[in-house]
Amino acid sequence: MAKQAKRIQAWTGDREAALPFADAIKAVKDNAKAKFDESIEIAVNLGVDPRHADQQVRGVVNLPSGTGRDVRVAVFAKDAKADEARAAGAEHVGAEDLYEKINGGFMDFDRVIASPDMMALVGRLGKVLGPRGLMPNPKVGTVTPNVAQAVKDAKGGAVEFRVEKAGIVHAGIGKASFTQDALEANVKAIVDALNKAKPSGAKGTYVKKISLSSTMGPGFKIDPASLGA
Repeated sequence: MAKQAKRIQAWTGDREAALPFADAIKAVKDNAKAKFDESIEIAVNLGVDPRHADQQVRGVVNLPSGTGRDVRVAVFAKDAKADEARAAGAEHVGAEDLYEKINGGFMDFDRVIASPDMMALVGRLGKVLGPRGLMPNPKVGTVTPNVAQAVKDAKGGAVEFRVEKAGIVHAGIGKASFTQDALEANVKAIVDALNKAKPSGAKGTYVKKISLSSTMGPGFKIDPASLGA
């Protein structure tokens, strides 16, 4: 506890004010003092009620600076499509055999991609993949005939986002070791994507609050106006 208190006392920056987004990024980087390369996450509070079908917010965005994560990909595909997925770098590729592994508890992956002809099989894993947010969906490009491109996108910085029950979207936008410019580009990209995904049923202020934090550091508020939100 003493170590934790000392770390908290060492935090710098104004955690109460809504800062211009570039200043918030700098503050997060300045406070990322852990012995490992901390991940940086954005949280966006949206003026939507996800209980209503016309207020769902979901999509995918390609972060220009990547995520800094090694994304492990599982692909449901057969024959030539399976070969294409392997060539693109997918760690786990299969059909019925991959189904049996996952149904038996195997979860050593971060993204699941499927060719359309595999969805009847993948659908049977709904209770396993759904609660973890891993169920392939054509709306975010994870059900596609072009599995090779989907694998490349997943490994190159594609981030899925989905609004939670409380109206908040969480997403990783990089690492503390990223340059200021790289993190600024990623923050802009995800906020732009959320604005484009604004549902027809959203009323009033859409982007209400934005904050950034690192794995072990404090959170800093961003003034949405500084991002045109």
